[in-house]
Amino acid sequence: MSDSPLTLASSDFDLFGLTVQFAQDRTAVDERWKQLQREAHPDKFAAQDGTAQRLAMQWSVRINQAYQRLKDPLKRAAYLCELAGAPVNAENNTAMSAHFLQQQMQWREDLDDATGPGHLDALQTSVDKARQQALSECARLLDSSHDAVGAVGWVRALMFIERFAADLEDKAEKFASDARASAGSSH
Repeated sequence: MSDSPLTLASSDFDLFGLTVQFAQDRTAVDERWKQLQREAHPDKFAAQDGTAQRLAMQWSVRINQAYQRLKDPLKRAAYLCELAGAPVNAENNTAMSAHFLQQQMQWREDLDDATGPGHLDALQTSVDKARQQALSECARLLDSSHDAVGAVGWVRALMFIERFAADLEDKAEKFASDARASAGSSH
């Protein structure tokens, strides 16, 4: 954390008064966000001139932007890599280990083959385990080893895992919706 005055260009960590690290206390992040929003809320500046109102709006947007990155482990890890000079560049860099790609293909096949909610439980367990491993590796590499370059691969893996987890959730919701519709039509 720096001692210089905060600006809109200050890092998210400086803005929130947090140590620059992956491990964060979510409750502390949430509380600091609420405090910052109260201080910068545009309604507090309604009686002031247009410049003060615009500046308050800019601060409010900036605080929300920082909060979105800091509260989400994936976004926070990617941001830390970027701050350390190792941007993730997920749109240009999709190289993954053969093992991880095989796991992704197996997950996709299992998801496609699932015929009911019971089939999704083992898949959810596998995804949760992979997510936890990726988060642990990000924490180790970013906070202990200070290896942002090494963390980039885990951040990209976590992006794939989160995308698949969303697809898995969609399939579970579809099964639940189909079951409700089926139950409703049997009355």
